[in-house]
Amino acid sequence: MELEPKGLRCSALARGQPAMGGTPWIRAKPFDIPKREVWEAYKRLESQQGVTAGVDGQSIADFEADLSNNLYKLWNRMSSGSYYPPPVRRVDIPKGDGRTRPLGIPTVADRVAQTVVKRFLERSWSLNFHDDSYGYRPNKSGARCGWEGAAAMLAPSVGS
Repeated sequence: MELEPKGLRCSALARGQPAMGGTPWIRAKPFDIPKREVWEAYKRLESQQGVTAGVDGQSIADFEADLSNNLYKLWNRMSSGSYYPPPVRRVDIPKGDGRTRPLGIPTVADRVAQTVVKRFLERSWSLNFHDDSYGYRPNKSGARCGWEGAAAMLAPSVGS
């Protein structure tokens, strides 16, 4: 009788050996997301104006009613890899020519999750960008690029 890979992994863990030639499992969660990061993302979301309820109808005030439990559930799902975003609420926004455009409004929990991921990616990828790269980066804009470019052109050159 042959063991399934799942059974092999479990029996290897019970003996304290690496599972299937890999490294030993020393973490309970596959993604190392600090609880503090989820809290900071929530605080950032809380400070924004105009955050409306998503498809679940839960506002920020409703989310705050059971804040520690909601943040813990979100952290647990994200760090275990079982978080799946809920559907977004569709709202049609009128345009100037009389037509409308669809706008998707995520739930409060999903906005917190998106902020956690955004903050992680910004920290990870910002080192790969050149200092003079201004596209879609925090605290950088096209207007700032123009001002800094003009200041660099008007500054006296070092070698002259």
